Amino acid sequence: QVQLVESGGGLVQAGGSLRLSCAASGTIFSIGAMGWYRQVPGKQRELVASITSSGSTNYVDSVKGRFTISRDNAKHTVYLQMNSLKPEDTAVYYCKADRVLGFLGQNDYWGPGTQVTVSS
Repeated sequence: QVQLVESGGGLVQAGGSLRLSCAASGTIFSIGAMGWYRQVPGKQRELVASITSSGSTNYVDSVKGRFTISRDNAKHTVYLQMNSLKPEDTAVYYCKADRVLGFLGQNDYWGPGTQVTVSS
């Protein structure tokens, strides 16, 4: 059974930094793209950043220049370095792994989420 576990969320003042990590565990042969999403109450979950298995990245406009996504394929882990945080970055951040190939076949997986709160 594949599981994703996020860590690194918390409370930070505006202008500060946080680093989120998401590790996939279980028997994993390969993972496609990995990404970070965020959601605030009453709004749809939005893609913040994604990274392919070969390292190509994509960001939502509101975080370009402030957030950096990276991954360690050997550790099945994806990271999100968040700098110059703003109160509008406050949300629950979710990790997603696409096309995870394991013993049960190929599936997409979500982590349970980690709260990021930025105070003004």
